[in-house]
Order: sequence, then structure tokens, then C-alpha cells
Amino acid sequence: MNEPHPIRPRPVLGRLPAYAAGKPPAPVEGLVSYKLASNENPYGPVPAVRRAVERFDAIARYPDPLSTALRERLSAHLGVAAQDIVTGAGSLGALTQIITTFAGTGEDGTPDEVIFAWRSFEAYPIVVRSSGARDVQVPLTADFRHDLEAMAAAITERTRVILLCTPNNPTGPVLTTREVEDFLAKVPQHVLVVIDEAYQEFVRQPDAVDGLDVFSRHSNVAVLRTFSKAHGLANLRVGYSVTHPHVTQYLRVLATPFAVSSLAEQAAIASLDHLEDVMERVDIVVAERQKMVAGLAEAGWSVPETQANFVWLDLGDRTPGFVEAAARQALSVRGFGTEGVRVSVGEREANARFLQLCREFGAPSDGQ
Repeated sequence: MNEPHPIRPRPVLGRLPAYAAGKPPAPVEGLVSYKLASNENPYGPVPAVRRAVERFDAIARYPDPLSTALRERLSAHLGVAAQDIVTGAGSLGALTQIITTFAGTGEDGTPDEVIFAWRSFEAYPIVVRSSGARDVQVPLTADFRHDLEAMAAAITERTRVILLCTPNNPTGPVLTTREVEDFLAKVPQHVLVVIDEAYQEFVRQPDAVDGLDVFSRHSNVAVLRTFSKAHGLANLRVGYSVTHPHVTQYLRVLATPFAVSSLAEQAAIASLDHLEDVMERVDIVVAERQKMVAGLAEAGWSVPETQANFVWLDLGDRTPGFVEAAARQALSVRGFGTEGVRVSVGEREANARFLQLCREFGAPSDGQ
């Protein structure tokens, strides 16, 4: 009964880290539960999106595989050609399409290499290894930022793609325009540099890089964005990449057909059509983020300068204890082993309870 079945998976499955999605909070008597583990927008989509979803009646029909209407709307909004946009199931789906197209195993059987900072988005090694490529993880600096000098030094003849996550998930800092331009000057033209901007709408730092601005000047740069975070459409899975024609022509060959449903497409268009309302909600999140950071500083905590909708607590071995303490307060947070905890900006009451928890738990000392 327990004998191994002759149908076996690819060996790479044994080398893939498990993706751990944020869990909902466990109920605690007398407390309202809040999920601060998945970087979701606590205010959800704008009313126009809900109206668009309610009117949708084409469930029995396949969607447009090219998401033409959305790409044309994005083209007008972003100032890029519609043919340079490829939609995907969230920015992760768009990234998977890029990696599958440009990194894998070479004709000689040697794996290509994909460089990214670490710790960063935990799906990166899963996507890279699944394609047959080898991930090259470059440790973050002491202040939890990309070490671009070390990333440039890691480039080899096998490097095919480099991922830049800005703001970096889960630590929060952004890359600046000057940093990225200096880095690109060291990158060979045949290496594709992907700027992952899932949290771009939350950025308020004046010198932060704008991926599309850099894209306009560099033929080996691609940009990833999503409707999951700021627009509050996480469950509808709408993301996209912006690439130059010499990249897009290959990307479309392996792009997943029908990855974005017509329902999701219409919701995204409605959100873009009411972007002012979207940004009003984003501004509330940013204001709450600033209050959280200030409250942490007052309580003696030192956190990386975040430009996303989350904060990073460098807790080391105290990480599991903090996650458990949060659960007792009906808060779910995202712990990363014994490295630290990422906490999303949530509703005002949730943020206030989080700060109270931090005051009671106590800031880590230099030695943890």
C-alpha cells in the first residue's frame, strides 16, 4: 500500500522550498481578528470595481487571451505601447512567464542562472528552480537593502535574468534611480533585468526608482506590476509585464492563455478608470504605515525604512515567539523561520493593537 508508485515527479520538486501563504488569524474570544500576513489592501477595491463585477454575465465564455482591452487601457495610463504589455495571473504569473521564456537549462545541459537579492519575495527560488535554472541568492546589506555591488559581481556567462524587487518584499526598502542606473551600467546587454514593482503605488521616497522610466532608457529592462496590492484585486489575479518588442515577441509564445479572466480584466479597467479613488485609499494606508513606523520607534524598535504596505521586524530567534504572541491577540503576521516577521498595514484598530503588542513584547536588543 505504501510502496512508491512508478509515476514519479521531476527531481526538482525535492529541491523546491514550500511557498507559505499568509494564514488567517485564529479567533480569540472578545477580540476582532485581523489578518496582517498577506500585504492585502484592507480597504478592498473601489466601488466602481464592485459595480463592474456585479454586471458581469459572460462566465460561460472564454476570455480574450491577450487581454486587449486592459492592455489598451494600461497603454494610455502608462504611456507605453499596448503590444509591449503581457498580462498574467498576478505579477507572479507574469514573472513565471518571463523566467520560463528566458531561463532554464542550456543546450549543453548546464542550468542558466537567475540572480536576486535574499531575503526577497519567497516565490523567486520556486519559479527559478521550476524552470530548470539555478538561483543565485545575494544576501541583503545590513540595513536590509539590495547589495547591488555584490549582485553585479555575481554575474557570470550563465546569467540570463536578474530580479530587482523594489520595494523589497519582505523588508521594505526601495532602490533609487541612481543605484539602478549605476547597476545597469555593469550588466551585459544580453542579461534581462526585471524590476518587480508590486508595491509601486505605496512609494513616497522622492529618489525611488521608477521602473518604467528606466525601461524607457534600457533595452534589457522589464517591469512587473500588479493589481493585487494597491487596487485591492488580489483574488482576481491580474498582473502584467512591460517589455521591449525584442523580448515580448518570445514572451508571448509561452504566455499562459486565458490567464486573466474577462471578469478580472473588467475589474482592473474599472479600477484604472477611478484611479483617484484608488489612490485615496492608498494614501490612508501610507498614513497608517507612517504611524506604525513612528510608533515602533517610540517603543524602541528599529525597522528598515519601508516604502511598501508592510514593516519588517528583525527578530531573529524571537520570531516564533512574536508570531505566537500576535496570534493570542487575534492578529496573524508572517513569520520567516528565525529571521524576522513581516507585518502588513491593516485597519486602524489592527495597527493600534499591533503597536501595543510590540510595546509589551519588547524591542530586540543588539544581540537579539
